[in-house]
Amino acid sequence: MALSINRAFGIFPEVLRLEGMRAQTLASNIANADTPGYKARDIDFRQALDAADGKAGGMRLQRTDPAHMEPAGIASQPSLLYQVPSQPSLDGNTVDLQHNQAEFAQTALQYEAALTFLNGRIRTLRLAIKGQ
Repeated sequence: MALSINRAFGIFPEVLRLEGMRAQTLASNIANADTPGYKARDIDFRQALDAADGKAGGMRLQRTDPAHMEPAGIASQPSLLYQVPSQPSLDGNTVDLQHNQAEFAQTALQYEAALTFLNGRIRTLRLAIKGQ
């Protein structure tokens, strides 16, 4: 039985990619909290992960021949959505600084958890390869 690295790592590389993109988007919101007219953006993490996993009802690649490569690992860009402000400012800025800071902290924690799980899988593979 051949070892598939994509199967061994599971969904964690995609989770890391999406959490990183979400952290970058939230950091951009925080940096522009005082910019007049700035519209806060975010990523629907659940929808993006479902789309990456093929659960969103989109088209999935299929292997029609055993010689074809595994269709895993095709990264799609999640769509950026506008945040609905709880109280927009008079200058048109829709960044809720406290909300974005809390979401950024939660995203960082989830990123760290996914990285810990991925490191565990890598340690397990290394142990299996070394046989110790």
